[in-house]
Amino acid sequence: MPEQTTQRITIDASPQRVFDVIVDVARYPEWAGDVKQVDIQQAEDSGRPGLVAFRAAAMGRSVSYVLRYYYGTSPLRVAWRLVEGDVVSRMDGEYLLEPTYGNVNSTEVTYHLSVDMRMPIPGFMRRRGEARIVRAALQGLKSRAESPVAG
Repeated sequence: MPEQTTQRITIDASPQRVFDVIVDVARYPEWAGDVKQVDIQQAEDSGRPGLVAFRAAAMGRSVSYVLRYYYGTSPLRVAWRLVEGDVVSRMDGEYLLEPTYGNVNSTEVTYHLSVDMRMPIPGFMRRRGEARIVRAALQGLKSRAESPVAG
């Protein structure tokens, strides 16, 4: 059964700025610590990434996976589903962006992640790993989105 993790963070940047950082997946290796390589295999008509291959560090080894991104009609949601992976059999997730009440330059970000591994891993270890991944992703996103010089 897949484990699910949800965490939230407030970022001192507009929802559009946060969204722009999230969809700029080619730059993830610059700020998402575990992501080592990104290959955009297919883009949507809008130019946003559609199908993306990743190589990342996880559990002391290099893992590879391909995600399909979904945007819907709202620029305040980015979701993905695993297409294929060498270690993971499921990796579904999403970022939800909500303007902070009373401050147009602040965003409440909620990150949902659901992962299932091909190999058996004790539940407590998997939950700890997922929480670390989500926490690191949110901290990296916050640093990148709040940086005045980052693209």
